[in-house]
Amino acid sequence: MHQGAAPISAQASSEGRGSASPANAAGQPSATARELPPVVVTRAEASDGPLSSQLRSLGVKVLLWPAVEVLKSESAELHAALDRIEEFDWIVFTSRQAAPPVLERVPKQPPALKVAAVGQATAQVLRQRGWNVDLVPDDPNAGALVAAFEAFVKPGLRVLFPASSRALPTVSKGLTQLGALVTQVEAYRTEAAALDVNECREWIARDEIGAVTFASPSAVIELERALGREDFDRLLTKAAAVAIGPTTARALAELGRVPVMAESATLRGLANTAARLVQTQH
Repeated sequence: MHQGAAPISAQASSEGRGSASPANAAGQPSATARELPPVVVTRAEASDGPLSSQLRSLGVKVLLWPAVEVLKSESAELHAALDRIEEFDWIVFTSRQAAPPVLERVPKQPPALKVAAVGQATAQVLRQRGWNVDLVPDDPNAGALVAAFEAFVKPGLRVLFPASSRALPTVSKGLTQLGALVTQVEAYRTEAAALDVNECREWIARDEIGAVTFASPSAVIELERALGREDFDRLLTKAAAVAIGPTTARALAELGRVPVMAESATLRGLANTAARLVQTQH
């Protein structure tokens, strides 16, 4: 594997392998179905979180290794920007995590404010609170969001971007290059979580893990940091690394891993792809 390797699709990764049969002729679960290798969840969620729950619904055992945690930001810049939110033409959300800090302070959408969301999951959070969403790109990633803005951006367009403390410059830089005036403020913090590293290493030593799911570049970075490069490489030599989208896939490629891309850049797509991979391993 090399640093610049492109992600592969789940379909391509399983070519030439037989599909696991979930039940035998009598309708009972087969040994193969019962013995699927576990899938690691590295995103910040509890055991009943959306990704873990989706994987279990597909018959997959989950190992919860939250490499990151999402914390509330006490950003004075966010509060100041929201206090003058009516001065902005657009607000851009690139994560569902950015919505609650905004909605807590501004529960009702200003009538002239247009809203962009990176994907349908983020848009749904806003719509459930009564906000209209004017722009959602076909592909749920930051690059596609910037491209979709080309039809709307005029010089001097004022855009508020509540973002993660680790937000990449893709959106802010891209919109600025289109002529927008972007105000990026920290809406939440993404920090390293306290993993039980000894338990993780015990699992790695068994070489039994089927796949590791990554929903953000931060999860890639922090899992490698927590485990150390040797155990991180051993883990992903045996287990498939499944990335939710191109930005996360790029973080894995920079560490020399060739990820499998989720069938769609959603938690459901991530779960479906990981489940399909482990089902084809036996």
